[in-house]
Amino acid sequence: MQLKGIDTNILVRFLVSDDDQQAQQVYRLFKKAETQKTEFFVPLVVVLELIWVLESAYGIVREEILESIGDLLLMPILQFEHVVTLQQFILTAQGTRYDLSDLLIGQVAKDQGCQGVLTFDKKASASLLFELVQE
Repeated sequence: MQLKGIDTNILVRFLVSDDDQQAQQVYRLFKKAETQKTEFFVPLVVVLELIWVLESAYGIVREEILESIGDLLLMPILQFEHVVTLQQFILTAQGTRYDLSDLLIGQVAKDQGCQGVLTFDKKASASLLFELVQE
């Protein structure tokens, strides 16, 4: 069986259960994968979008978002792109108040060997992962 990726809305239904019918479909899908010992691929961009959706559309606080991502990382049926980067992101984010999306972007760049991320965002530039572009 070939590996299949999952979209952000699958994880949102799983975490938030805002649509009961779709949430039940996700639970069945995950249970079947667990029984069959198969996995789903979770692209890094899905995690970035998940953070944005949980914050902006559902008003979920950062601690709950970080805990949810940490819990998802422990699920054997989910294979995350850049899992070590995500683990480091969670550790880094727990001790700060920086925007979670910005921190994930910065952590990915750092793990890819970048010295920092150039930005016009003054708030993000307060993080060591970013460098403010000025004239």
